[in-house]
Amino acid sequence: MVEEKYYFSQKSKDALFTCAPDIVTLFLEVIKYFDCKVLEGHRGKEAQETAYRNGASKVHWPYGKHNSLPSSAVDVTPMSRDNPVNLNDKPRHIFFGGYVVSVADRLFREGKITHKIRWGGDWDGDRNPKDGWDFVHFELITT
Repeated sequence: MVEEKYYFSQKSKDALFTCAPDIVTLFLEVIKYFDCKVLEGHRGKEAQETAYRNGASKVHWPYGKHNSLPSSAVDVTPMSRDNPVNLNDKPRHIFFGGYVVSVADRLFREGKITHKIRWGGDWDGDRNPKDGWDFVHFELITT
């Protein structure tokens, strides 16, 4: 049995549980081994339009993956005791994104989730993160 080293705050759980079951399953597995914080799951109309105006989204409501309920996307950032949240730490986000995708691949192979996951740091899945990326974004591949 794995001793749980990390756990989600209530705020993270509230955001996570607005997401599709595969996303919930994935991040309940990830948190066992990697400290992280759920920033956003479902995004309502006002929040989506704000994200669009601020450049955090390229689409208007209701066309974002965050706009469905349950949400087919989630924004999650790695944390550490020394540096709780640092959205500018690109190497840490690249490491975290790769970790999440590898856990998702394993859970998919094991039949524990039914969708593959796309990470916003590697939209085309070539394992080569590029600039102009959404490093906190993870979404279900539905097509």
